[in-house]
Amino acid sequence: MLVDKTILLVIGGGIAAFKALELIRRLRELGAKVIPVLTSAGAEFVTPLSVSALAASPVHTDLFDLTNEAEMGHIELSRCADLVVVCPATADFLAKMATGLANDLASTLLLATDKPVLIAPAMNVRMWNHPATVRNVEMLRHDGILFVGPNRGEMACGEFGEGRLAEPAEIVSAIEVSFLGDKLAGKRVLVTSGPTFEPIDPVRYLANRSSGAQGAEIARALVMQGAEVVFVTGPAEVAPPAGVKLVSVETAVQMAAAVRDELPVDVAIFAAAVADWRVKKAATGKIKKTQGGTPPSLDFTENPDILATTSKMKSGRPKLVIGFAAETENVEENAIAKRLRKGCDWILANDVSPKAGIMGGTENAVTLISHEGLERWPRLSKAEVAVRLADQIHKALLS
Repeated sequence: MLVDKTILLVIGGGIAAFKALELIRRLRELGAKVIPVLTSAGAEFVTPLSVSALAASPVHTDLFDLTNEAEMGHIELSRCADLVVVCPATADFLAKMATGLANDLASTLLLATDKPVLIAPAMNVRMWNHPATVRNVEMLRHDGILFVGPNRGEMACGEFGEGRLAEPAEIVSAIEVSFLGDKLAGKRVLVTSGPTFEPIDPVRYLANRSSGAQGAEIARALVMQGAEVVFVTGPAEVAPPAGVKLVSVETAVQMAAAVRDELPVDVAIFAAAVADWRVKKAATGKIKKTQGGTPPSLDFTENPDILATTSKMKSGRPKLVIGFAAETENVEENAIAKRLRKGCDWILANDVSPKAGIMGGTENAVTLISHEGLERWPRLSKAEVAVRLADQIHKALLS
């Protein structure tokens, strides 16, 4: 998808700048040409030599480099690429872009370019949540700037929260999606994600190990292709993507109600790991452990089957209903049977046994199962799986 594409990569300051080196390597492996622009702050963290070696291209740093001005000029440089990517984009750089400042080469290129711009923010959580940054991000989104991340996690400063730079694989996927255009504009898509928490008492609950990462990546890829996305999520570890209508739930019953309330949609994707069972009557107070006593007896009842209910709707059924089959053995056989049993159009089967390292990880290996047969995808980042799925959805809606 990136063969013969030219990426103008602006590397900003911050400790996360080291990830830009991995990003360059991945882009070139996919056939893209990378033209690097290194800010003075970025040069405090990565060297021009390392950037140039990986990009196999000279590094541009100075607005008043007369040689470069004579050969190319900053205006021509701003127009020579298919996409401009800023990685990492600091709070200062976002402020420059939002207010139209152009006091160095990087900011001047961003103001002069007529190409799409994708930025990957990275900063301290308090800086990301500061009202000034929130205003700047809103302004940039309004101007049509594309975003990938930031992610939620531990930061170099020792704090925890939203502000981590997206991983290089996620940024690559966002770049790939940007070249797909607004193929899903005008389509309304519902995505469920994360685990559900089924209460036993006010303190304890039943849950599973789903992080919600795959569902979040799917929603992000769909948004970037122009879809209107309703994102119904349980208590996931990962932050929800920007640009979605967020509906937060805890239990399977709440998720089923939220899905029902958001219909009709063109496409429904059920990536959530919904608990099959819940305690029939959760205790209103904490169940106490008694000395030498026996464990409490829990009476279970089946949770609503959201996928089957939506697939078998008599009227208003989405044109495309997609489920997931997380299996630990006989993966494809069980997934094929599940698709027929549930009545959905597609099932994405994946192996979540401990040896696979999929559950809670950054990668996935899925088999797309439809009435046409099986399509086995290689092991990819969850962001790349999301891009592939979004592209398949576009093709299906055209048919």
